[in-house]
Amino acid sequence: MLSSGSLTLAAEALKQICWCLLYVIVCVCPLGPALLFVKTSRGKEEGRRFYACSACRDRKDCNFFQWEDEKVSETRLAAREEYNRNRQPFFTHRQNVERYRNFVLLPLSKRRFCQECQQLLLPAEWEKHSDHQFLCDISTAQLKSPSQLLYPLENKKTNAQYLFADRSCQFLLDLIIDLGFRRVLSVGTPRLHEIIQSKASQEEDFRVRSLLLDIDFRYSQFYAEDEFCHYNMFNHYFFGGEAARETCRKFLCQDNGERVIMVTDPPFGGLVEALASSFKKLMAMWKETEKEGHNNQEMPMFWIFPYFFESRILEFFPSFSMMDYQVDYDNHALYKHGKTGRRQSPVRIFTNLTPSMIVLPVEEGYRFCALCERYVSSGNQHCEICNSCTSKDGRRWKHCVLCKKCVKPSWFHCSNCNRCALPNHSCERTDAGCFVCGRAGHKRSACPSLSRAGTACQ
Repeated sequence: MLSSGSLTLAAEALKQICWCLLYVIVCVCPLGPALLFVKTSRGKEEGRRFYACSACRDRKDCNFFQWEDEKVSETRLAAREEYNRNRQPFFTHRQNVERYRNFVLLPLSKRRFCQECQQLLLPAEWEKHSDHQFLCDISTAQLKSPSQLLYPLENKKTNAQYLFADRSCQFLLDLIIDLGFRRVLSVGTPRLHEIIQSKASQEEDFRVRSLLLDIDFRYSQFYAEDEFCHYNMFNHYFFGGEAARETCRKFLCQDNGERVIMVTDPPFGGLVEALASSFKKLMAMWKETEKEGHNNQEMPMFWIFPYFFESRILEFFPSFSMMDYQVDYDNHALYKHGKTGRRQSPVRIFTNLTPSMIVLPVEEGYRFCALCERYVSSGNQHCEICNSCTSKDGRRWKHCVLCKKCVKPSWFHCSNCNRCALPNHSCERTDAGCFVCGRAGHKRSACPSLSRAGTACQ
């Protein structure tokens, strides 16, 4: 029998538990669970922590914001839930699959696609879209290439649908096949998924399969539930719930010795910490489905990202290496193949596979460095002092004895800054300290006082 004091404490504890559950529910925006960030001020070690949208860095795209220690009223909670509901897709994935089946049965003259709503139209819906621009006579080939039918979403921090050029897409597929992989988890790579699906439907002996995980729900109009999962790679959120998660698990399960590789092409403005956290969860999901004897292995992976994020990626995945292959895109003005100097694409492939296994096309100028035991670009010369092919951007770098490393060819050593930089740079103040704590000797990104962004409400 509990005393009155114990009952009071139990009641208070129950209130706290209920408040915590309510709090967890609050930390959700239309794109799923929020992330926990820290607000920093120069010279202050501790900043106030807050929740914000996992995918959108711009408040114009998603205005979700809540202080970590903030209590949310029931009225505000109800309004937020209503807001989230109103921003969900009009059709479910299953409804879109059924609509697609009906659409392909239509004669070519009745196949229409609304460009404003980005939606396949059935004849009964034509009147509602009569004042919109639409495409007519949608062919089977167009339906198998939805990335060319849909408008790319080019918010560089959220969607950034810069689509692989045919050259890069075909290289990736050929490389995947040559390495012996038969299943591709395509995370944010719709064009790679598209070419795999297209080949699988046209060639009987083509054995590669793909599952697309993407935040762009428009692709649910073209792919079945075992071909596409609505997924947010910034918080590892499956919008389809446990059913979609199970679809991913089943795909990762290796049958008949089929090997799986994950290929991801995240928005370049996205948080590396959040992305790494999600990728590690996908790797853990793969490991759970693995047979005995693979406990110490990582899921094979190609992470496609700009070379200047190398140190950040290696911080979370020390086993990764950066390849010299320049990935180019159809709808990006700068990230094109064949340009020289600083105009070359900075996008590279980061992988946990053995570098010597990644064979780059010799016809494009790549060559094998026997000392580094990997393929490098034509301008990437081996430095005997560093004992490595050190170039990151495709140009030949030069070794600085004072910095004890190779630097870009346009950089020169500055005696004031005690480092190499561009000739017309502004010299750093010697008394300038860290932005966060104010102490000298490190920058904000390496500040030990800076709390990292963490995933909330998982």
